[in-house]
Amino acid sequence: MCGIFAILSKDSQAILPKTCCGYSQTLRELAYRQSGKQRHRGPDETGVAVFAEHGVALVHERLAVIGVKTGRQPLMSEDGNVLLVANAEIYNYRELSNHIAKTRPNYKPKSDCNVIVELYEEYGERLLGHITGMFAFILYDKNKKTVMIARDPFGIMPLYIGQDLEGNLWISSEMKCMIEYCKSVKNFPPGHFIMGYPKHLNPQPFFIRPWQTEIPNATVDIEQLKLRLEAAVRSHLQCDVPYGALLSGGVDSSLIASIATKIMRERDPSYRLRTFSVGMIGSPDFKHARMVADYIGSDHTEVTFTVEECLDGVRDLIYHLESYDTATVRCSLPMFYMARYIKSTGIKMILSGEGADEIFGGYLYFFKAPKYSEFHKEMVTRLDQLHVSDILRANKVTMSKGLELRVPFLDTSFVDYVMSVRPEDKIPGPLNCYSGVQSHRMEKYILRKAFEGDYLPPDVLWRQKEQFSDGVGYDLIEGLPQFATKRVTDAEFAKAPQRFPINTPKTKEAYYYRCIFDEMFPGEATALTVEKWAPRLDWGCPEDPSGRAQEAHENRLKEYL
Repeated sequence: MCGIFAILSKDSQAILPKTCCGYSQTLRELAYRQSGKQRHRGPDETGVAVFAEHGVALVHERLAVIGVKTGRQPLMSEDGNVLLVANAEIYNYRELSNHIAKTRPNYKPKSDCNVIVELYEEYGERLLGHITGMFAFILYDKNKKTVMIARDPFGIMPLYIGQDLEGNLWISSEMKCMIEYCKSVKNFPPGHFIMGYPKHLNPQPFFIRPWQTEIPNATVDIEQLKLRLEAAVRSHLQCDVPYGALLSGGVDSSLIASIATKIMRERDPSYRLRTFSVGMIGSPDFKHARMVADYIGSDHTEVTFTVEECLDGVRDLIYHLESYDTATVRCSLPMFYMARYIKSTGIKMILSGEGADEIFGGYLYFFKAPKYSEFHKEMVTRLDQLHVSDILRANKVTMSKGLELRVPFLDTSFVDYVMSVRPEDKIPGPLNCYSGVQSHRMEKYILRKAFEGDYLPPDVLWRQKEQFSDGVGYDLIEGLPQFATKRVTDAEFAKAPQRFPINTPKTKEAYYYRCIFDEMFPGEATALTVEKWAPRLDWGCPEDPSGRAQEAHENRLKEYL
């Protein structure tokens, strides 16, 4: 992962110098300075390409993970006419480079992203049908004076697009780089691309699947599910630097760590994966994470924190997170604390279990789904919103410390398979039609069933979902509202609808986060980039995003048995 940034003239003409701090900046100075606000994403190197006569500036903040010595960006075509800055990991780049080498015998990619340039030359916009991975990129064709911008299907890589007062286009991995100059800022939609002249650009979808609009009817093949997840993990292990895995002790992260260990021991039977868990002393996650670490023989580290230490980071976290959503902030604090520690060990890439709850229906409020079709539609909605919730959190929090996070559950092929499985096979609770039996069933049942055997201890494989912010220690979730309440008066909170008419905060905790966000990212446009994560109120769920608030939590599960 890296950080990408671009300024593109609306009419392919030179952009006049901008004034800042009392002096004029050239386009290169402006681009370098603004991209510097996300330099934490790429601590290894900054690459700049400017075509002043075209009004084009491209900047890349590099975190070197693949092609460490050769992958400097911007990348350029052999003739120098096509330039690329990419925040990406292209997992099928070896197969693609072999294809390219058939017509270019001496071709050797400088990095995994290099194949994007050659595929563009061969296929144009159709290159998106050939690459598999997580990506956001900006490609400039000097001859045509056109640009191509694209973001992966699930928005794993962040990307924002904006316009300044002159109508010039700005694109950036993080919003903070553009708000000083842009009158409008928006999330670039996942699974979309734009191609053409900067003056006439509208995002078009390239990721279109039947399961997005139809209720699937394919029955699950447990063995196929297992093989596909193993293949996804294998592809995500391509890396030229030290790496490890997050290990919360829940089934999702535990499975990824276990599968990765098995794959690496095919080459080296003595291999020990570095794993990390975070929490307060006595947190529910530590017990189960240690159980998994002992079972798979990983080199495990427990990172402990106090409530006060987490609360110290609230303001810094919101700056990096670029969100004020309560659930997102809560979940981010422990990871924010842990990311710094992991990076200090020399690790630059970490595996994670994000995405499983969205595609398997793993959140506890899914027990309240009224029927199969609604259950499936809600999974599609959650998947569509990942880029403003869990994936936004996972990416920006780790990249705030220059740490790349990979999410095998969101491998495109794996998601396609799981989301094409009929909802009857995935829905938790009493609406169980799996094997034709009506009985209680755990969330993510088919995932757990697929990996019965020697992957995980049964107590972990069949452990109930515990949301990350809960599992690290309940004291944090109880402490956050108390912390915020002391900082927001009743009089201030009563005026919340007038101060924040967009996404009006409903609690003092939400109000406190919103105030911090508004200081750093003022204006209506930035507020609209944030979406609220909450269970379905129309299903009878409480608004509190904590899993402990749901009826299906183990403390209240007897109602379903």
